[in-house]
Amino acid sequence: MRDVTDLPAPHRRSFLKYTGALGAAAALSSSLAACSSGPQSTNDTGGGKGGKDATLTAVIGYGNDGSWDPTQTASAFSMAANQHIYEGLLDTDPISREPYAALATEVPSDLTGTSWKFTLRAGATFHDGKPVTADDVVFVFDRILDPNTQTLAKGFFESWLKKVRRIDASTVELILKFPFPDGLSRLTLAKIMPRHVFSRPGAWDDAIKGKAVGSGPYRQTAHHPKSNTTFEAFAGYNGPRPPAFKRMNWLTIVDAAPRVAKISGASAGAQIADNIPYANIEQLKKGGMNVQGGAGMNNLFLMFNTRHKPFDDVRVRQALHYAIDTAKMVEVALRGHGRPSSSFLNEGNPTYRSAKTVYGYDPGKAKKLLKAAGVSGLKIDILAVNVSWILDCLPTIKASWDAIGVETTLSPQETTAVFTKMDQKQDYQVVAAASNPNQFGLDADLIMHYNYGPQNLWMQYARWADDPVARQLFKDMDRATREPDADRKKAMIQDYVDVVAEQAVLYPVVHNELMTAWDPGRLSGIRAQPYPGINLLQAKWA
Repeated sequence: MRDVTDLPAPHRRSFLKYTGALGAAAALSSSLAACSSGPQSTNDTGGGKGGKDATLTAVIGYGNDGSWDPTQTASAFSMAANQHIYEGLLDTDPISREPYAALATEVPSDLTGTSWKFTLRAGATFHDGKPVTADDVVFVFDRILDPNTQTLAKGFFESWLKKVRRIDASTVELILKFPFPDGLSRLTLAKIMPRHVFSRPGAWDDAIKGKAVGSGPYRQTAHHPKSNTTFEAFAGYNGPRPPAFKRMNWLTIVDAAPRVAKISGASAGAQIADNIPYANIEQLKKGGMNVQGGAGMNNLFLMFNTRHKPFDDVRVRQALHYAIDTAKMVEVALRGHGRPSSSFLNEGNPTYRSAKTVYGYDPGKAKKLLKAAGVSGLKIDILAVNVSWILDCLPTIKASWDAIGVETTLSPQETTAVFTKMDQKQDYQVVAAASNPNQFGLDADLIMHYNYGPQNLWMQYARWADDPVARQLFKDMDRATREPDADRKKAMIQDYVDVVAEQAVLYPVVHNELMTAWDPGRLSGIRAQPYPGINLLQAKWA
């Protein structure tokens, strides 16, 4: 299983690489492959209770075989890992998402202009010992902004960033197309990579497969797709968040039962795990674990193939949303750790406003909409990802649709299999999957462009980008991006989110909490985050 947060990126051919479907387990570059002959012990905790030299062992509930290229990846595992391996000019706090100086020496104070200058931290070096220079910064941004290179990161920068230029060996200037204060927090999405490593032929493919060389507090020491990835403290790190653990071993365990077992009991082989099933919360608490949740954009969404009738009719899409007993889904499947969506944005987002169209449970209205659309005897095969909590939610969807006369079949599959079918332009009716744009930030403009846009892969999957409503929506979104007044911009985003809600092409059914569990007797400084993965940059041994 991989969550849809492993996906997507804008270029169709490369998409399979991002998800690992074109050989993420293939041989890596020679330097990495030398330490990747086989999985390390997944029970390595550095000698039991250990001390400062113990190995921190973490369990991640997502695959580690997606892309590791920071300019491409949306993989939950690799994005979390890259926060520890790489640095941006600025990085953001994992909870507040406030920017702080990382490779740069300070956060710009004047955001009214179209030029931001950054001085690099003196003595900053990459994990191979080479110094970080302005040329490395320009190298990364040139790749992101290259019109002939499609990267996921491009969608976060090209609308507002014109170019990045070298002033001297330790100073760069970002030249903006227009004032864009929200861009500060996005700089964490441009991880600075060594030009001398990744400008070599084939190096970007190596990055996809798992090669990682950064300037962050931890360096990658081994990468075993579908098993584990290991790290050690980087002795040459001189930045703001130094490493607290001598070694780390991150296990990928996507099945819920063995993931929970790994952190349970006196012989627990790990000290922290994310993606904790709701059914195991009390068990873990009784065993002395601290279990906390983070509520954010994590959601179960439905995406319709608008080229497959009758899903081209907005009334049919709306009917199927109105038919779902979301309160029952929250109570039974999510054990109360979620709420029915009342907007594309979750209620905690700073730009949130309840949408004009809210899909409360109304089977009568659903039947009327289907009748008005001239639809009867509808049969639907839901193509679903096999994320554990999604599987728990699917029976409610089936029961709800069956109850209004829509014969429903559930077809859960591996995430890679689901999206490979769409990447190959195979036919489908409805996809049910999980997503969490909060991986990239809280910025509503970013979140909405990640999901909607004329060149967006999601819209290619939904086959909706050429619809007249869609074309107008994309224009409204671009106008909001350029709006200088913060309050006006917020209102413009809220208005076009109303359109997204009404159209229900790709739209959340419920937003839910993500749970993290850790041993408070071993670890301190842990904060549960509302998106997949963990962040240990401010954690330490208890």
